[in-house]
Parts: sequence; C-alpha cells; structure tokens
Amino acid sequence: MKFLRTLSTSRLLIILATIALLAGGGAAIAVAAARANGPTPDPKPLAQAMRDALVAPEPEGITARIKFTNTLFPSGSLIGKVGSALMSGASGRLWMTNDGRGRLELQSEAGDVQIVWHGTTVTVYDASSNTVYRARPPDRSESWANHDRGAAPSITRISDFLSKLTTRASVSEAEPTDVAGRPAYRVTIAPKHDGGLLGSAQLAWDAVRGVPLRVAIYAPSSSSPVLELAVTDISYGPVASSDVVVSPPPGAKTIDLGAFAGARPPEPASQVSGLQAVEAAVGFRVAAPDSLVGLPRRDVRLVGGADSRAALVVYGHDLGAILIVERKAHLAAPHSGGLLSSLPPVSLDGHTGHELATQLGTVIEWQRDGIAYVLAGSLPPAAAEAAARALK
Repeated sequence: MKFLRTLSTSRLLIILATIALLAGGGAAIAVAAARANGPTPDPKPLAQAMRDALVAPEPEGITARIKFTNTLFPSGSLIGKVGSALMSGASGRLWMTNDGRGRLELQSEAGDVQIVWHGTTVTVYDASSNTVYRARPPDRSESWANHDRGAAPSITRISDFLSKLTTRASVSEAEPTDVAGRPAYRVTIAPKHDGGLLGSAQLAWDAVRGVPLRVAIYAPSSSSPVLELAVTDISYGPVASSDVVVSPPPGAKTIDLGAFAGARPPEPASQVSGLQAVEAAVGFRVAAPDSLVGLPRRDVRLVGGADSRAALVVYGHDLGAILIVERKAHLAAPHSGGLLSSLPPVSLDGHTGHELATQLGTVIEWQRDGIAYVLAGSLPPAAAEAAARALK
C-alpha cells in the first residue's frame, strides 16, 4: 500500500492514461461500474482529492475479492480455445501486505492464474499451460515510494501538472462515487488527439484510504470497458505472509521475461539512434521510409542486447504512433513457434504474416528476405496491414 499511495503525480496520471499492470506491487486494482447504493464522499477538487489519497493513513494490509473482465479480443482474432484466465476473464481474490508483497488469484473454467509479487520479482503462473513467467519490476529507489510521506507533492504542484495534462487530454473532476461499498472518487481521462483506438481510461480510489479501487480501459464510442479488474469486496487489516507466498508446481515450465523498462540502466546500444548509425549496428538495411500511411517517421533507434540487436522505427505521435521492430530472422523466435505464429494468417504481398487484432490495437509479425518484422499500433487491422505492406 505504501507504493500504491506514494506514487508521484506523474505516475498517478500515467495510470489514468494506460492499462494498469499488476507488476511492481499491483499499482491498480479495479474496475467496476459505479454504484449508487453505498456511501459517497463529499465533493472535492481533483488536485485536493489526489493529494489526500497520497497522504492517507496506510492500511496494514488489503484483502479483496475481485472480478476481471477481458473483451480485448474480438471474435476471430485468436485461433482455438483461449485457455487462460488472463485472456478470457475470471474472478478471484487479492492479498497485499504493507511491505510491498502481494498475490492475485484468478479462477475460471479457462484455467487459473496466480500472480505473486514482491520487491524484486513478479511471478505469473498460468495453470492452463503449466507455465511460470518471471520478471523484475523497475527499481523504485528514487521514486516517491521510498520517500517520506511528507514528500507528497503539494496541491499547487498537482494542479500545475493537471493544467499541463489538459493541453493533451480531457480530464474530469473527481466524481464522488462508491466502489465495493467504499466511498470513492472517480476520474476519467481521454486523449484529445492521436489517441489511436483508446477512447478513455478511468481510475477510482478509496476516499478514506487512498487505495486504488477501479481502473477501466474503454475503446472509442463504447460504454463498456475493454478491460476490467473489479473490486467487489475489500477489507483492511493485517495479512499473513502465507497468503502472499505461493510456489508454482515443481514441474512447471519457467520463462524468464527479464527486467521491465527502467529496471536496469539502459545498455549502450540504446543510445544509438539515426537511420545510418542503426543500420551499421544491426548489419542490414532497415526498412524506414520517411513516412508510412501518412505518418512521419519520428525515430530510428537501436534496441536489444549484443546478441539480439534490432532496429526500432517509430511513426507518428503518442498513442496514435506505429512501432516497428526489425531484426535478422535468425535472432527472432522461430517462425513455426514464435509468439504470434499460432494466430490468424494474413497475406502481405506474397509473404504470410500472423496478426493479433484487439479492440485497442493490432500486432503483425512477418519475415521477408531474411529479416523478421513486428509492427504494433493502436489502429484497426486494415490500417495495420496497409502499413505492413507499405514498409519497403
């Protein structure tokens, strides 16, 4: 909870604008429709409500029942049965201690999922595939999470940040509501331009405890969230260590996902930028026209380690940008067993790619002339396919 409620102003607003991930201490719990049958707090300006949340008394622990809904994948975007609670939605329970440890248990007919985190590791166990995924969250040594509670930003600083944010996004006031029987404030943020397929995001938090209680991601012109993780019941009090320490089965397959962005200092390769410099570093011609489907090229950068160097090419701005990763085919996952290889095929001018289409964006992977490409953007499949075909 210290991490949840000592987020810097910028991190709190980022939560409003992006999908809240459970990594790094479960920074967001929630998404449920606003209810009118519980207590609601008195109206407050958004800046005041945010600061009050940051300095609210820290609970000794959190125990909650939750419901996760995922309608991200339209019919036909995936092949076969989706055997994971993360993909099909689920209900479950959440436990968190006040020292940054936690466990989220999701149960569904599609397969159970256990997510466990502490200061140095996030572990996801997917029972449907008997697979453990491990990753390292960012180092928060310099974040608000490790500062004194008195270091919370002032109302003036929060107001200044909100004023700058409103030049790029529409931000609602703090709307009094209730979530899971708790008085809460809700705020909605929506991009003013270059938002891609993101319509808006919502966050609600406990008006007394400052704990996040709701996060929702909406597609444009939709009244139902695409992603929803809902608190349906919550209590505050000590949580036993045994509730947040669960080991996966001994025979489970383990996949190490490495460090999240920001977990370690960037490698020297990440400082290489510019088309010619990146081409020299990767050792092949990088497909990077000056514009792509009407979007100007904004950046060409070297990414990856010494044994997996790739070119990252960016077109457009903000959430409406298109990202392209290019690397030698032998450095990519085998075409027959790659991350997207089981997804629906798509024809790209004589080459066969594989496409993941969601309500919030599209990812396409393909290979051509010994180079493997991955294109991702918050755009519909037809637009993503047109961009892939135009990449020469």
